[in-house]
Amino acid sequence: MTDSSNQSQGQRSVWTYFKEALRSEHQDFTTGSIRKAIFLLAIPMILEMCMESVFALVDIFFVSKLGHNAAATVGLTESFLTIVYSVAIGLSMAATAMVARRVGEKNYDDAAKAGAQSALLCFLISILISITGYFFAEKVLSLMGADAAILDMGSRYTRIMLTGNIVIMLLFLINGIFRGAGDANIAMRSLWLANICNIILCPILIHRFGLPGAAMATTTGRGIGVCYQVYHLFKGKGIIRIHLRHFIPDAAVLKSIFTIASTGTLQFLIGSASWIAMARIISGFGSNAIAGYTIAIRLLIFFLMPAWGLSNAAATLVGQNLGAKQPERAEASVWQTAKYNAIFMGLVSLLFITSAEFFVSLINTETEVVKTAVLALRIVSFGYIFYGVGMVMINAFNGAGDSKTPTWINLFWFWIFQIPFAWLLAETLQMGPTGVFLAIVITEACITLTSVVLFRKGKWKLVKI
Repeated sequence: MTDSSNQSQGQRSVWTYFKEALRSEHQDFTTGSIRKAIFLLAIPMILEMCMESVFALVDIFFVSKLGHNAAATVGLTESFLTIVYSVAIGLSMAATAMVARRVGEKNYDDAAKAGAQSALLCFLISILISITGYFFAEKVLSLMGADAAILDMGSRYTRIMLTGNIVIMLLFLINGIFRGAGDANIAMRSLWLANICNIILCPILIHRFGLPGAAMATTTGRGIGVCYQVYHLFKGKGIIRIHLRHFIPDAAVLKSIFTIASTGTLQFLIGSASWIAMARIISGFGSNAIAGYTIAIRLLIFFLMPAWGLSNAAATLVGQNLGAKQPERAEASVWQTAKYNAIFMGLVSLLFITSAEFFVSLINTETEVVKTAVLALRIVSFGYIFYGVGMVMINAFNGAGDSKTPTWINLFWFWIFQIPFAWLLAETLQMGPTGVFLAIVITEACITLTSVVLFRKGKWKLVKI
């Protein structure tokens, strides 16, 4: 009876935490159970990333119906868009670190100001990207290795995606503000709203406009999500309430945000440039190869996104606990989050290794495309446990405001090691796409091991922002 009673009580506790995680708009994560804190943060973050993963697969599913050139166009454009994502993530990371630190100090007005000042930088950068995308869409695709058929089909898609980058930037940034405040469920709702709209609009607009319709659906859906975010920033019930006075430029705050965001953006740009290089090497083996690679990456991201959501919890916990002068609690939170992420990613790795053909066949059945996609899934998923631990460590550094350490890690392993190593395996040793996939696994493992060693040294605990 006792065991049954304890089990029932445990189930009720899990369900209670689950409902609390989805209902509450703010939690104090500087006291109480670390396991509960991770749970309350991670549930909405994981659900948020799950919806992003679903959309990525739905998008490539409908686009693949237009042929391998359409899938290749999306793959090449997405590879370039990772630069935009890098800038957005860098700004989001700075906002999360600043807001979390101020919230941990219980200084909510300065937390709101940090969010507003981040938005100022976001608008300026977005305008520059929009101008570039509008006038140079064809050159972007050409630079990525697109042939004449892809250029003819995909230039409008690429132009719409790049010109409308403001919705990508703001969606990332504002969710970073909410996460830093511990309002993870609002971030979840905004991304769910955006992606549900994307999923509904995608088949309709693709049927009406072809490949450009996919870009229209994505941009419109994300725009709706941003409107929801803005409403909650100005009118919501959370602890972060932004007012117009918070947008008055503050040199000191802007400098602090820019310092974190610039190195954070560089950190992700380094990784993005490496992924672009991987796509560029793959494109040398034909459109079928790049289409297979694109499908594999979308499937990999489907399960990486929830893990990224769990790892985001580490950034908030580190930032708030450092603000509350509790560095040891911050460190304990990171190790526990890393353990949970490693277990999850290990299970996913087994799933992909044993069932790669099944997952790929749900999206595409062209023989050569499937061959490349299955190969990529099986090889790259061998490193999933490393990815799970590594992304927690990276987010922990960033949550502390120490964006420099992971930037140097990425610079060495991605640029100095991975790109030439992938070229050596794929071209010089004539391993083809297999060489690229092996280089990805080996590099990610090295990044994780390096991050763990540096995290244990503890210098991130001394960073002031």
